[in-house]
Amino acid sequence: MVRVIIADDEPLVRAGIKLVLSAAEDIEVIAEAGDGRAAIAEVTARSADVLLLDIRMPGMDGLSALAELTGLAPGTRVVILTTFGESEYIGRALDAGAAGFLLKDSAPEELIRAVRVVAAGEAYLSPSVTKWVINRVSATGGNAKAVDAQRRMDVLTDREREVLELLAQGLSNADIGGRLYMSEATVKMYVSRVLGKLDCSNRVQAAILAHEAGLGGT
Repeated sequence: MVRVIIADDEPLVRAGIKLVLSAAEDIEVIAEAGDGRAAIAEVTARSADVLLLDIRMPGMDGLSALAELTGLAPGTRVVILTTFGESEYIGRALDAGAAGFLLKDSAPEELIRAVRVVAAGEAYLSPSVTKWVINRVSATGGNAKAVDAQRRMDVLTDREREVLELLAQGLSNADIGGRLYMSEATVKMYVSRVLGKLDCSNRVQAAILAHEAGLGGT
């Protein structure tokens, strides 16, 4: 059972999200919060698997809460669920360690899928956010950031680079295993090793770094 906490300042929005998630038998909403500070308190008290976190909230906003939670509750994976898809928010959220970024106008089934994917240790981005990531990486081509990313790839073995390249294309562990003829558990081990070597806190950061280094294609 995936344990979820919803953080949004609008009670009707929280009720709507909870209703959508109630259709999934493997997902349980264990708590709700109306601002970032309350979200931190609920996460640290209840050990949730996934936190659905709004950005604009009174008091502590979602991005500030995300920054604190990265150190306080590394086992809880955060999906930013917001109305706003501005570049500044996307970049700050992904740089701070968000495992997913979903817009509130997404279909209900996409919300359920995002919770399941992120709970499984993978990343989930709305299509518009994925496009933004690719555009950001393209804008850095040939500059010092790209050179630095390529340098960081030197610590990886050939097999680890293959796994990273497929990860950067958005493939799940199961799909990567199918491509490379490895079990899902073995892929998970490789992903963990790659994240450690690259000093990335999650798959999204590793995927961005891979694109900056010229891996992963588009």
